[in-house]
Amino acid sequence: MAASATVSSIFFSEGPGPYEFLSIRGQTVMIYGKGIYRHMSAEVAPQGIAQDYVTLFIALPLLLVSLFKSWRGSLAYRVLHTGCLAYFLVTYLFYLMMAMYNGLFLVYAALLGSSFFAFIISLNAMDRPLTNRFESYPYRKFTGGFLMFNALAIALLWMGIVVPPLMDGTLIPMETRHYTTLVVQGLDLAILLPSAFVLGWLFWKKQKTGDLLTPVYYVFLSILLTALMAKIIAMGLLGYSIFPVVFIIPVFLTLTLVNTGLILKQLVTKSRGS
Repeated sequence: MAASATVSSIFFSEGPGPYEFLSIRGQTVMIYGKGIYRHMSAEVAPQGIAQDYVTLFIALPLLLVSLFKSWRGSLAYRVLHTGCLAYFLVTYLFYLMMAMYNGLFLVYAALLGSSFFAFIISLNAMDRPLTNRFESYPYRKFTGGFLMFNALAIALLWMGIVVPPLMDGTLIPMETRHYTTLVVQGLDLAILLPSAFVLGWLFWKKQKTGDLLTPVYYVFLSILLTALMAKIIAMGLLGYSIFPVVFIIPVFLTLTLVNTGLILKQLVTKSRGS
């Protein structure tokens, strides 16, 4: 289903092309006008396509490879697989709630439902195997601390979008365009960023919940930031301003990948030792 959804957006782009639309708030919005995202704004639709590339060529192969490897008893690949499932869960939660209604609605719903239940099942299966795997992990404070820092930094970035209109009385951020609300920012501020901060703290404090969920979150975050980097590149190629995120996100992505690698290496080392 993920392959069909991503291929539909990447390789099929029929439609009249961009046109202007007057939103209910009186804001003139440029609509993309092509393909499955034809009713999305001209700035957001290319970002969706860029993320679809990452989903199709990175996340989906990782999901399949990690699934087969985890069947052979590899704990590191089980963590990788669960993190991939978390990426699919969050991605299609966003797509189901934010994307303008299109012919893939039922596919998005099925992807969200199946990834949610698969994630719960996979996470439940990791509880005992992960016990005591990080007792001798030498980078605990670096790994936990960066996760907390990343959560705070992204939260401040989103608050920079939401708060100024509240202060000057305009109320509605320009980024809302013709959509009903800021779905990504809302779900990030309500669930994902608080979860990241708490998990980082629990991992720092050597708590069992932190040791269980932080590795999964790092895998999820690695793929998600890769998708975000793809979006930034797409926007830059289209001539949109990508400053300062073009400098910030690569640093965050690099540090996330480093921490993910350290975590998976720890799991492989402990597995060999046991």
